[in-house]
Amino acid sequence: MNNMVLKGLIFDIKKFAVHDGPGIRTTVFFKGCPMDCWWCHNPESHSTEPQTITQEIFSGSSSKACFERKELIGREISLDTLVEEIMKDKVFYDISQGGVSFSGGEPLMQSEFLLLLLKKMKELGLHTVVDTSGCGNSAIVREVSDYVDLFLYDLKIVDEEKHEKYTGKSNSIIKQNLKMITDNGHKVIIRIPIIPTINDNPNDIKQFGEFLSDLNIVRVELLPFHKIGEEKYRKLNKINRMKDIQKPTKKDMISIKERLEKFGLVVKIEE
Repeated sequence: MNNMVLKGLIFDIKKFAVHDGPGIRTTVFFKGCPMDCWWCHNPESHSTEPQTITQEIFSGSSSKACFERKELIGREISLDTLVEEIMKDKVFYDISQGGVSFSGGEPLMQSEFLLLLLKKMKELGLHTVVDTSGCGNSAIVREVSDYVDLFLYDLKIVDEEKHEKYTGKSNSIIKQNLKMITDNGHKVIIRIPIIPTINDNPNDIKQFGEFLSDLNIVRVELLPFHKIGEEKYRKLNKINRMKDIQKPTKKDMISIKERLEKFGLVVKIEE
């Protein structure tokens, strides 16, 4: 076996996660993503290489930085080390019916490492979640899906041309993969980020409803746009294309939820 397959590139491990699937979970964030969504709140996940960022530290009222602190984003980790880290909290998974979630970035970009991890998790009796955009080779998605208990499937925009404008990628393969895994009976929760001025108009919501109503999914989760990632863009010296966009109001989110429910969908608003 290629030794490189036994190592993956991650940028974070979040313990006691409660928003990435059922129960108490450990979420592993894979580094690297094929898309460049305008609203991404994890811009540090985009690059497939480790990155060093420099943060200026100020003191008191001085306008001059006292010193600079360097921070490495992204590290290689071996399969065995990562499995050991995940298993430290097995007692919490067991009592809460939780498990492990693989997110990103896009975990499908490190498909061989992901597949080995998923197989190992199933051997150890853990519930597995993959949080994905579905932007990956269909054969890989099909193989991975056999070891996934639940997909958290991010669907940004239904219109292909519009999707490509705001994410840098066509959504043709994304929709094909989603249909494939739902047709094959796999458990899927759809996550839609609600981005004001981009995918929240009545026509977008209608397209979401029409497309998803034909699929066998558990539910739709609506994620309101937020500005949590703003500081990350500054640190990474990346252009923040959403700096003037405000988060949707509670009223806006409820309205979108009600419109989607008219298509027979089960819809939940996430905070």
